[in-house]
Amino acid sequence: MSEHPSSTRCLDLSIPREFLRAPMTTGAVAASGRALTRTAVAPVPTGADVVVVELGPGTGVMTRSIEERLAGRGRQLALEVNARLASSLFARHPAVEVVQADAADLGTVLSERGIAHADVIVSGLPWAAFGPQQQELLLDAVLTGLSSDGVFTTFAYVHSRWTPAARRFRRELEARFDEVVVGRTVWRNLPPALVYHARRPVAVLEPSAASWHPSSAPWSGRDQPMTRSACRRSRTSSSRLCPST
Repeated sequence: MSEHPSSTRCLDLSIPREFLRAPMTTGAVAASGRALTRTAVAPVPTGADVVVVELGPGTGVMTRSIEERLAGRGRQLALEVNARLASSLFARHPAVEVVQADAADLGTVLSERGIAHADVIVSGLPWAAFGPQQQELLLDAVLTGLSSDGVFTTFAYVHSRWTPAARRFRRELEARFDEVVVGRTVWRNLPPALVYHARRPVAVLEPSAASWHPSSAPWSGRDQPMTRSACRRSRTSSSRLCPST
C-alpha cells in the first residue's frame, strides 16, 4: 500500500484507456455521470466531521463530489488499486488521502491511520466482474470498516443487473445489511445504472472449525443453526447468528 503514489504528475488518463489496460481491475468503460454521482454520494453529510471512504475512485468523479459535500470538514480517504489512476487522483485532489491499495485491505488502511470505522463508504467497484470469493472478501471488508450506523453505497449497471454475478452480489449485500434500498434507474448515465444504499451492517459470526459445534450454539430443540442462506430468507430474525457453511 502506498499513500503517496510515486508520481504526482497529472496523467492524461481515461477510464476507457485504463479498462483496456486492466479490464478486471478497472471494470467500467466510462466515468460515472453527474446524475449517478449525485445519487451515490447523497448519504455523505454536508459539512460534517465524518469519515468517508471511497473504494475504486477511478478518475475521481465521485471524489470531487464527496470533497464538495464535506467542504473541508471531516476526513476523506480514497483507495485505488490502479497505480496510474491513484497517481493522477493524488495530484488533482491533494486534500484527499489517496491510498494505492486493494479495497480488501480497508481494515488495515483504517487502523494504520488510527480510524476505528468509516461513517460512509462509497464504492465504484465492478462487482459484476468479481467471482464469489472476491465479492465476499470485499463485502466483509466493507462490513468491518463501517460504523454500526453507517451507510454503504454502490451502483450496478442495468445491462448486467440480472447476470449471475450481479444477482449473487445482491444476495450477499442483503445478507450483510439490515436495510438495502435500490434507487431508481439513472437513465442519463452511460451506461444506465442504479444505486444501492445499504444501512445498518449486520454482524456475521464465523465460528472456528476447531471450537464450534451445533450442540454448543445458543439454540435448542427443533431450532437449527442459521446458515447464510437462511439468514437471507429470514430478514426479520433477531438472532443474526449466521455460522459459515
